[in-house]
Amino acid sequence: MPLRLTALCLLSCCMSFASAGEVEEGFTSIWDGKTFANWKISENPDSWSIKDGAIIANGPRSHLYYMGDLAPFKDFVLKIDCKTEPNSNSGIYFHTKFQAEGWPKQGYESQVNNSHGDPIRSGSLWSVVNVMQKHIDDGQWWTQTITVKGNHIRVELDDIIVVDYNQRPLQPFDPNDFQRYLSEGTFCLQAHDSVSKVYFKNIRVKKLD
Repeated sequence: MPLRLTALCLLSCCMSFASAGEVEEGFTSIWDGKTFANWKISENPDSWSIKDGAIIANGPRSHLYYMGDLAPFKDFVLKIDCKTEPNSNSGIYFHTKFQAEGWPKQGYESQVNNSHGDPIRSGSLWSVVNVMQKHIDDGQWWTQTITVKGNHIRVELDDIIVVDYNQRPLQPFDPNDFQRYLSEGTFCLQAHDSVSKVYFKNIRVKKLD
């Protein structure tokens, strides 16, 4: 292939990658902006679609799990750009694992919800640290940043820290109950219901030593 044509192809590939979102130094993009490659949908696959470089969650309960080679994750910084339509509910799970159906039993859920009837707002660790104050408006993009280091969890909405939580020592858990504690695992996004419509893009992560 001529050198000039090779350079043009490389430039085209770089521009295509950049269009999926800016990735900060030290971070790795874990979504290609176009397909569900390296991700796996649980029940109700029609609840998920991709348009204009964004994943759209809209439909009956379903979860979209990262299944790529970078998993599992233990200590990390995860950044996801999010946007909600009015009266919408969703979530970002971490330290979880794939389930074919049902609400994920393992790991924490970081809430994505600015105006849904569930009063627990964006950034909350759902049912563990509940943030009742609204920080983000529907219809605008924000970056939700989840940092896990040891037993410490921090959640930021753009530059606002909404959760700064230290998990207490583990207590015995009923294996049939929801297990909200830190271990290691993957990430997943939530489609909550057919009314809710939530957008995700520019999913990137940095593993911490």
